[in-house]
Amino acid sequence: MDRGDFLASLTAGGLAGMCVDLVLFPLDTVKTRLQSPQGFKKAGGFHGIYAGVPSTAVGSFPNAAAFFVTYECMKAVLHTDASPYFAPVTHMLAASFGEVVACSIRVPSEVVKQRAQVSPTSSTLRILSNTVCEEGILGLYRGYKSTVLREIPFSVVQFPLWESLKDLWSWKQGHVVDSWQSAVCGAFAGGFAAAVTTPLDVAKTRIMLAKAGSKTATGNVLPALYEVWRTEGIPGLFAGVVPRMSAISLGGFIFLGTYDKIRRLLL
Repeated sequence: MDRGDFLASLTAGGLAGMCVDLVLFPLDTVKTRLQSPQGFKKAGGFHGIYAGVPSTAVGSFPNAAAFFVTYECMKAVLHTDASPYFAPVTHMLAASFGEVVACSIRVPSEVVKQRAQVSPTSSTLRILSNTVCEEGILGLYRGYKSTVLREIPFSVVQFPLWESLKDLWSWKQGHVVDSWQSAVCGAFAGGFAAAVTTPLDVAKTRIMLAKAGSKTATGNVLPALYEVWRTEGIPGLFAGVVPRMSAISLGGFIFLGTYDKIRRLLL
């Protein structure tokens, strides 16, 4: 990847990520409160729907930029002129590497954001300081493992599907897809990936919101999933699936369409 590609991926990814996270923040708040162990109403209901938005505003650009720079770099490194059937594997691996890097930025922002979303009367700064004082810097990374375990399967489904849909559409019409067509492919890929990974998202939310020192707070995904299934059944594992699918479908449309458009303009 040359310097131009690097800067284009950095700028396009960062702007696209910040745009979609801020526009769809209310849906994310609703989803988090539906997944909260205290229940939707006690977590704030529809009150203070933008609680935690400063954390997202700060973390969104570097998080998305880190993902797309890594994703494009790894695609270039792993690219081969061999059979096109290997392309989805390349996209899966590139997306997985991208998520591991991006989560080092995303998780602290996500921890503070989600705690603010279920405590709308507390400021983002206060939640940040309380987390650091009570749990140290490592408290900001609680749920890193569960976030990576959610994001890698999500990206392994979303990005190869997005790239394949773009290739299919390009082949059907005889030329490369336009940005709006890329956005439509992104919406479908994102919505499907969101639905199948919702239980992992529920586990991640419960781990991040658990009281310090509790069994769930240790960050083990399987026990967290089992506890949700034992107490709430299948509906509990898919809590918030509708707002999650809605947000990520819309997010995929805006995020991947905007990324494609800005990157083309910069190259």
